[in-house]
Amino acid sequence: MKHNHFETIIIGGSYAGLSAALALGRSLRKTLIIDNGQPCNRQTPNSHNFLTRDGIPPQEIANKARAEVGQYRTIQFHQGLATAGVKTDFGFEVTTNDNTTYSTQKLVLATGIRDLLPEIDGMAACWGISVIHCPYCHGYEVRNQKTGILGNGDYGFEFSKMIRHWTEDLTLFTNGISSLLPEQTNLLRQHNIRIVEKQVAQLQQEKGHLQSIVFEDGSKEALKALYTKAPFEQSCSIPIALGCALTEEGYIEVDAMQKTSVPGIYACGDNTTMKRSVANAVAMGNTVGAVLNKELIEEKFLKA
Repeated sequence: MKHNHFETIIIGGSYAGLSAALALGRSLRKTLIIDNGQPCNRQTPNSHNFLTRDGIPPQEIANKARAEVGQYRTIQFHQGLATAGVKTDFGFEVTTNDNTTYSTQKLVLATGIRDLLPEIDGMAACWGISVIHCPYCHGYEVRNQKTGILGNGDYGFEFSKMIRHWTEDLTLFTNGISSLLPEQTNLLRQHNIRIVEKQVAQLQQEKGHLQSIVFEDGSKEALKALYTKAPFEQSCSIPIALGCALTEEGYIEVDAMQKTSVPGIYACGDNTTMKRSVANAVAMGNTVGAVLNKELIEEKFLKA
């Protein structure tokens, strides 16, 4: 078993993790990035709302970011999966799936989340391509097209109000009996938003591009885009194992400086917020790098 020490270990080498690493590399910090190459937006064809990179494939952004970070000599990469993390007297130890253990003073969790998609045939194939979660990320590309929302109750109502701004051809699919309040139903109908209460059986698609939504009764409707809000879980068990508090929604709880409830552990990216975008992840990672470096400086200064 190998044993190597770093000032900081970053678990997760997507946008938030790489952004934190860039700030740490420029701060001369010996940093390890552990990443298994499976970002949550790996199916998404193009990234949007990120200045200078609008419309660029996410993997292209990640590859360029990794190359830039790799120019700093204090940064190292480990291709693999972090499987365990423990608190030590010195800081933390992280073990990977090839049974390598690394020690560190500080830990950054940029581990993302795992979407728990409805078990509807075709849903997983379309996720991030034509079944989408955010109009700011993808709404412009499907503007004025025949669009659906898969949802019910308050979410279905509120998101219908939102998406109506991007298209007038909008249908709310409640996937069963509607739980909308009467006044919500009336408001949606006043704005020509249809409500369909049939059970959804399948999404017909070609290479992730939605063609139609098929119902349990055999009927179907042509559709170009479908918004939905999928439940999620933390994609990595290490934050919980180390005692990091979660919010009621299931995100890692952080303060304004991206510090978790456990001293020495920071978190950034999709695992901390519902604001899922490349731009937001990069911003949070940059904050982590600067604040963490300052913390290391203060600790060393006080020990001198």
